[in-house]
Amino acid sequence: MDTKSPAFAAAPARVSVERVAVPILAAISVSHLLNDLIQSLLPAIYPILKANFHLDFGQIGLLTLTFQLTASLLQPLVGTYTDKKPQPFSLVLGMGFTLGGLLTLSQAGSYPLLLVGAALVGMGSSVFHPESSRVARMASGGRHGLAQSVFQVGGNAGSALGPLLAAFIVVPFGQSSIAWFSAVALLAMIILFNVGRWYRAKLADLKAKPRAAATSSTLSKKRIGVSIAILMLLVFSKNFYTASISSYFTFYLISKFQVSVQEAQIYLFVFLGAVAAGTVIGGPIGDRIGRRYVIWISILGVLPFTLMLPYASLFWTTVLSVIIGLVLASAFSAILVYATELVPGRVGTIAGLFFGLSFGMGGLGAAVLGQLADMTSIETVYKIVSFLPAIGLLTYFLPKIEKARA
Repeated sequence: MDTKSPAFAAAPARVSVERVAVPILAAISVSHLLNDLIQSLLPAIYPILKANFHLDFGQIGLLTLTFQLTASLLQPLVGTYTDKKPQPFSLVLGMGFTLGGLLTLSQAGSYPLLLVGAALVGMGSSVFHPESSRVARMASGGRHGLAQSVFQVGGNAGSALGPLLAAFIVVPFGQSSIAWFSAVALLAMIILFNVGRWYRAKLADLKAKPRAAATSSTLSKKRIGVSIAILMLLVFSKNFYTASISSYFTFYLISKFQVSVQEAQIYLFVFLGAVAAGTVIGGPIGDRIGRRYVIWISILGVLPFTLMLPYASLFWTTVLSVIIGLVLASAFSAILVYATELVPGRVGTIAGLFFGLSFGMGGLGAAVLGQLADMTSIETVYKIVSFLPAIGLLTYFLPKIEKARA
């Protein structure tokens, strides 16, 4: 394994003396907010697209799958490449793809053009996430869990705001109003250009300083491989279940409780707001008590609540969705930092792999669940996916790397 990336070769020797680069961490978190706000518009406007283009649930699922596949398949490739050759201004380029996707979605007059717009937004995400995750780690000053949580909470906040803005902008003014969000993409490009300047200077600083030996894992390659596989299964569990909420929660509420489209999007916003709050909690707690314990609590601990959700009233559905979002969301930051500690020096590769897997599982979940909803009902879908968090039992087999390092 190559642990001599120019961006990180000297990092372990200086962790104790560096401080968190708060302005950069804030900037990359805000950029994540803007990026994911744009991305979350797509599932938020599904009820509008379903009515305008006479789509069935299978076509809705394919739309999500197209977006998620372009995001997921490219991310590991981007991460691996930038581990070897960091690209400070690739973040701006990625946001340019997202801008193109927005404009395409706003003007699309056919289902194939909707797929093209979704694919472009996915391509922007594939460039953004691996490099921005690297920037967050570089700005962490050694507090990797905290930095990853701050970075992630920006994305979750953006995902929560998307449905809310869709409810009050896109629903009243129609599909063409999606183009108004171009201003969001342009603002993100300005912020990311300045982040890129810091990133470039940071790389030059690291290259100019003596390199210390990078920390290597004490585990065998086989144990590392098994652990990565377990983490991927946990991400599968988390994101397959999350896809059922982000893509179909509005339809579920409309079908079961006869709420309006706008009301359903507000309930989705409440869930996604809980996800954002949970993300903040996971990283810092993982820094203190260990990522493994956070993963245990986040994945398996949510099981009783997912099992109750399909049988709850509207009030308790809202309460349970908040608890599920809060608990389940704390897992991803812990999983990502845990994985980077398993494979030191490969931040871009790990970020690309797990963000890519996250998007891929979300897309696959949306497509499969859409077909299942067409064959049965949306209520049946929620009864089936409620068992997914039981996969959290696999956490038992993860090595206690914090103790081994100590």
